[in-house]
Amino acid sequence: MNVSAVEKGTGKSNKIVITNDKGRLSKEEIERMLSDAEKYKEEDEAEGKRVSAKNGLESYAYSLRNTLNDPKVDEKIEAADKETLKTKIDSVVSWLDENQQATQEEYEEHQKDLEGVANPIMMKFYGAGGEGGAPGGMPGGPGGFPGAGGPPPAGHDDGPTVEEVD
Repeated sequence: MNVSAVEKGTGKSNKIVITNDKGRLSKEEIERMLSDAEKYKEEDEAEGKRVSAKNGLESYAYSLRNTLNDPKVDEKIEAADKETLKTKIDSVVSWLDENQQATQEEYEEHQKDLEGVANPIMMKFYGAGGEGGAPGGMPGGPGGFPGAGGPPPAGHDDGPTVEEVD
């Protein structure tokens, strides 16, 4: 591209030629890069799923550990259950530290194992009148698990009623 500039005060002019050769990718290089991106797309997606499974297991284990360290939870879980769960959590965290490059399936298998130990223990806690919400991301939400002190069933007539007044 040719560009010219004129200084109005002196009338001096300069011409500049702009080319796009330097530092630019050729059409062939761009096509090769696109081809490589397509070729590695599946590998990238698989690696993303593997990392996601690893992060999910790690998050779940540390969330459980934090939940057990909560004094409100700690005092309401039986000592044997607490010890069983702590041992399993420590085992999983140790395995994670030693297996940073495990497969997605291995991470998912360890998460299922941990859930198999944790869920029955936490169900006992929440089913036995655990505190309202769900610390550590456990299921139940406000009011805990069904039957754990939620609102009374429909058609229950005990207690006051509310009437609308205009």
